[in-house]
Amino acid sequence: MSARTRNLISGLLWTSPWLVGFAVFLFLPLAMSLWYSFTDYPLLKPPVYIGMENYTGLLHDDKFWLVVKNTLVYSAFAIPLSTLVSLVVAAWLATPGLRARGFFLGAVFLPTLVPMMAAAMVWLWLFNAENGLINVLLKFVGVSGPIWLNDARWSIPALVLTGLWGVGQMVVVYVAAINEVPAALYEAATLDGMGPVRRFQHVTLPLITPAVLFNVITLTIGSLQIFVMPYVLFRNEQGQRDSGNMYNLLLYDNAFVYQKFGYASAMAWVQLLVVLALTGIMMFASKRLVHYRGAA
Repeated sequence: MSARTRNLISGLLWTSPWLVGFAVFLFLPLAMSLWYSFTDYPLLKPPVYIGMENYTGLLHDDKFWLVVKNTLVYSAFAIPLSTLVSLVVAAWLATPGLRARGFFLGAVFLPTLVPMMAAAMVWLWLFNAENGLINVLLKFVGVSGPIWLNDARWSIPALVLTGLWGVGQMVVVYVAAINEVPAALYEAATLDGMGPVRRFQHVTLPLITPAVLFNVITLTIGSLQIFVMPYVLFRNEQGQRDSGNMYNLLLYDNAFVYQKFGYASAMAWVQLLVVLALTGIMMFASKRLVHYRGAA
């Protein structure tokens, strides 16, 4: 046995726990869900192959297109808002000489450590029409607050606001990226007469675009898969059954409420393909928009 073969066998043995775990807990369930998407599988009975019927059924499902619209509208507002807020907060936290920087950074990051279900319960109280903190503050300044959880017009705005709960993780990434920008570039920009806003626009932002790309991709994936917040906030609100319904809620209902596991698997694969397509588009666009230091 050659040394190369022995090294190959040794490497496979050392990596075999991960390979077995990958095959059992990721590849096998993924392959099974793909097969189920072509079957009629009521969960308690054996799956029956029906070809493309689940996928063609999605094209004629009004509920499917409703949740697609709701999820895309939510993402279209949540992604830019969360990105803008996190960039502004990160720029402030990265200000040289800022006192108690660690305290403020910890305070911004702390909400991301709270379990999503607990965070949703907090937002459930914040959105309370009578005693919620948001409406109390609005009333204090003379504005009549909306009935957040029972008014279809406010379902998407309410969800977008909840998305700000998790910007702390993005802020930490941005602060780390901003701290890597060479101080000499800021000094040169200051000598050229640039103020703080123009320095951020022309110096900081171009050099942290890799971090922006990473955060936008992860935020896009998370927005398209939102589940816990709308489930807790709107599931028991009659006025929000349609306006607050999201893609993963309908997927969950099809799988575990209606026991249409094959149909739910088809929905999951459509979602996966959309996420991969959007990620591919962003990676392609990043070739021109993202600047890597040291790259030619």
